[in-house]
Amino acid sequence: MTTIQMVDLRTQYERIKIDIDQAIQQVLDNTAFINGPDVKAFAQELSQYTGAAYVIPCGNGTDALQIAMMALDFQPGDEVIVPAFTYVATVEVIALLGLRPKFVDVLPDTYELDPAGLEKALGPKVVGIVPVHLYGQCSNMEFLVDFAQKHNLKIIEDTAQAIGAVYTFSDGRKAQAGTIGDVGTTSFFPSKNLGCYGDGGAMFTNDSELAEKLRMIANHGQKKKYYHDSIGVNSRLDTLQAAILRVKLKHLDRYSSSRNEVAARYDQAFLNHQNIKTPKRAANSTHVFHQYTIQVEGASREDLKNFLQEKGVPTMVYYPVPLHLQQAYLQYGYQQGEFPVAENLCKKVLSLPIHTEMEPEQQEFIIEAIKSFFNK
Repeated sequence: MTTIQMVDLRTQYERIKIDIDQAIQQVLDNTAFINGPDVKAFAQELSQYTGAAYVIPCGNGTDALQIAMMALDFQPGDEVIVPAFTYVATVEVIALLGLRPKFVDVLPDTYELDPAGLEKALGPKVVGIVPVHLYGQCSNMEFLVDFAQKHNLKIIEDTAQAIGAVYTFSDGRKAQAGTIGDVGTTSFFPSKNLGCYGDGGAMFTNDSELAEKLRMIANHGQKKKYYHDSIGVNSRLDTLQAAILRVKLKHLDRYSSSRNEVAARYDQAFLNHQNIKTPKRAANSTHVFHQYTIQVEGASREDLKNFLQEKGVPTMVYYPVPLHLQQAYLQYGYQQGEFPVAENLCKKVLSLPIHTEMEPEQQEFIIEAIKSFFNK
């Protein structure tokens, strides 16, 4: 049995090596390393795949969030609603722009924003919501869209972990993660479901004027070279990464299917296990399983994590500290106990290895190792 990885990027590469190497070589031969033809082609292909009218590539997922907030004209002092349980990038850009985060607790099983918390977070300075499609499935976007329209708020979807997930509205209409709010953002970090071989990101929108603004801000605030209409940033997806992503986009549905197969085997193995709470599927969304995250009940998560590490099974805790209790964000005045669900999840969640190249014997070893811990 080969060494177990959280994400096996080497094997994934080897299986598409010929196409990847050819794509890279073509960029090297053309020497159009910045804004080469592959960047535009990838944007068009990702637009076709997601159904978003406009796709604007950028340097990384964090930049995508920042540029989206700039394009929506959020001003210093404005407040943006974010979940207390997610990755730091979501709140990091808020702080960098002089905005203020309004943290909201999450639901204990699907990790989406708690509707009751949204009502409490409202105030005259609140201008937007950033729902995070955590671990690979969509938040309750129908509720969020109605809520945002009612209160005149903008929605920026953080789709870094859920590209390819499909949300179904009550009327049967379907839309992909990232294409429902005012702006969707994603990351192409190598470990993501659609990952490049470096940094990369993109923004989605169905609004032509907003698309032009996003594109302009990402390019130093210019439409025409050396003529700067607004303050912008320098955030580009380089041509090599775009060429790699064009190849990998063709395999994204297969990758999602493979991850679901792994998830189903975990589900079956831990069905009704008294110490393991398996991931709940959101009612209106498919799941692409960027992570397979269990909650450890009635036992020490750290002891389990250490036990598995000794057995050669890597695991990760996404995330060990809720955002409102991170040292960098204590300045906003939130206290321990304000978001009990997020705080409790940080003590229980544990992500197991899941990726497109998982071998059945590897997964069986992981399952048996976990069961043996609880049977000691």
